[in-house]
Amino acid sequence: MILSPLSLGASLYVPATCPNLAAVANGKNMPALRSVILCTEDSILPGQVDTALENLRRCLPQLGANAPLVFVRPRNTAVLANILTMEGVGHITGFVVPKATRESLVAHVALIPKRFLLMPILETREVFDPAEVAGIRQALLTPGVRERVLALRIGGNDLMNLLGIRRRPGRTIYDGAIGPVIASLATAFTPDGFSLTAPVFEEFGDLETLDEEVFRDLEHGLVGKTAIHPSQVSRIEKHYRVSSMDLAMASRVLEPGAPAVFPVEQVMCEPATHTAWARSVVARASIYGVMEGVERAGDLPGRNQS
Repeated sequence: MILSPLSLGASLYVPATCPNLAAVANGKNMPALRSVILCTEDSILPGQVDTALENLRRCLPQLGANAPLVFVRPRNTAVLANILTMEGVGHITGFVVPKATRESLVAHVALIPKRFLLMPILETREVFDPAEVAGIRQALLTPGVRERVLALRIGGNDLMNLLGIRRRPGRTIYDGAIGPVIASLATAFTPDGFSLTAPVFEEFGDLETLDEEVFRDLEHGLVGKTAIHPSQVSRIEKHYRVSSMDLAMASRVLEPGAPAVFPVEQVMCEPATHTAWARSVVARASIYGVMEGVERAGDLPGRNQS
């Protein structure tokens, strides 16, 4: 069975130093959690690496068959090599490749067995250089690599750090300098069939702005989002449900023998140009469902609803 990137949902990032790591990774207190990323990189201090690895060593054999999709984010290739020797590593779905460049991708892919999926993170200065982005894309399209890439993750905080900025309260990531970068990454990778996930929203007490940001994520075609707090998970994923009108339009677009152009509720539908969108809507509806009482995509809760 081929795993869809849409199945990731809100991926909960968890430092590998978390004292109840196995319980979190198994979704013990969050039965609806779809994916979790166990991190040994930026979320822990250099002096905590050994503790994190020992904690991870105890956790991996305890992963159950009904656990969420579990990914590990290694700190570097040396840490990756260590993790690959651990008992139970075969229980995880794959690895998040931090700070992915052409060179680091080659180094990580060479180490990671083919049974594991990959989620490279776009979060280095190369992301600001169109020529470098083209090089990363070519590296990802290499046979033996492309089929293993589940999604590309956008590291918003790392990119903002490179610019010496941080989002202001009440502002989405699209309201600053990184907004156009996300748009450029979407246009650089999506046409080649890569799915991208959205950056973390770090103010986990501001659910209203989180709602607005997820709405903007979807407008950019992003298929999931990093969550740093359990309270964000359901809040993010409720926006992945589709409106009844969007589902009706998508279903009509995908009907065999559909006209070349036709209206649905005064909205033009054209299978030649709307098929990719329609397939995405139908896929989201099959995973996340339909929003009751929401007719139009612009009425999705989050912009002005709780």
